[in-house]
Amino acid sequence: MSYFGFSESQLESIGNTYTFREIYQQPLLWDEVLVSIDERKDEIETFLYDKLSLKNTRVIFTGAGTSAYVGDTITPYLNKVLPNRVESIATTDLVSNPLDYLEVDTPTILVSFARSGNSPESIGAYQLAEQIVKDITQVVITCNPEGELTKRATAAQNSLILLMPEGSNDQSFAMTSSFSCMYLAAISIFSLKNFESIKQKMKFVISNATRILEKQYGDLHELVKLDKKRVVYLGSSTLKGLSKEMALKNLELASGKVPTFWESVLGFRHGPKSIIDNDTLIFILLSNDSYTRQYDLDLLKELKNDPGDKAVVAVTYYADPELAKVSNKVLTVHEENQPLLEDVFIALDYLLYGQIFAMLNSMHLGISPDNPAPDGTVNRVVKGVQLYSFKF
Repeated sequence: MSYFGFSESQLESIGNTYTFREIYQQPLLWDEVLVSIDERKDEIETFLYDKLSLKNTRVIFTGAGTSAYVGDTITPYLNKVLPNRVESIATTDLVSNPLDYLEVDTPTILVSFARSGNSPESIGAYQLAEQIVKDITQVVITCNPEGELTKRATAAQNSLILLMPEGSNDQSFAMTSSFSCMYLAAISIFSLKNFESIKQKMKFVISNATRILEKQYGDLHELVKLDKKRVVYLGSSTLKGLSKEMALKNLELASGKVPTFWESVLGFRHGPKSIIDNDTLIFILLSNDSYTRQYDLDLLKELKNDPGDKAVVAVTYYADPELAKVSNKVLTVHEENQPLLEDVFIALDYLLYGQIFAMLNSMHLGISPDNPAPDGTVNRVVKGVQLYSFKF
């Protein structure tokens, strides 16, 4: 069997034993996540929903790096779904300045995203929430049943653990399956009243994802061959959060050799647009919201008409013949007639473009996607962080 135009032996020979499989397996794992949530629906509802029924209960999503971007991407959607204050605060902020983010007297649900559950900041955030917040409920969404965070939460009555499918505990350097599985789990548990609708929408997402993985990788090969020296990802709201994750994937897998940048569509004009030169590749993630999409299209037109030899890529859920006039490449999630899904769902399909491009670009640069930093300056699980005791 071939993957992304290569045989397994070809991929493994260049240090790509895990990454390609962990990208390719995601549609199957998403099905497993939905089945797991379905089986535990009553337990989750009993644990969470009395808390959520109180409007003064605060929900914080936390994690580091890719795990933090899970929260950044889903928070806009859940702020519309829930009556509560929903925020995304990285563990890397929370651990160093806990009183800037944690409120002693506000009932709080802290949702920790963690691939391994062994990073110092994940453990530190869990501990600080226990220490500072009087009424704290902990939800741990993790891919590692043996992780330190799992062990701590197992021993606590105020904690709920959601283990992602076994295959989601990515063995490669970069998080791929782990991101998307934790993302889908979080959307689901905080939208249980709409869970049947989520399952129906995910059928389209999974079908589209399979087509992207099996048939659209050629478009990403073409973009890699442009050999651009910097890459920019732009999106609004939910898709702004996703642009952070897509940018990080390319930065990580290119071992920093290709600088990447992310920003909101409207924010890009306010200075960050200065990054563009003839060696820049720009991805614009188009929203399915008709109001928001107007701003996406305006920027596409502007960038296309600006002088220079940069390359502009429009990423869209549905086919739009006008996009070919204002971009160098159009990546279309589906071609047949499908319902118009919210951005929080199409983000899972858009994500695949970013992951595949990052992996192929890594290979193009002669870098091992599984281990892009063999010198150990960055690691799969962060090292070198000393946790200090907090006096409160």
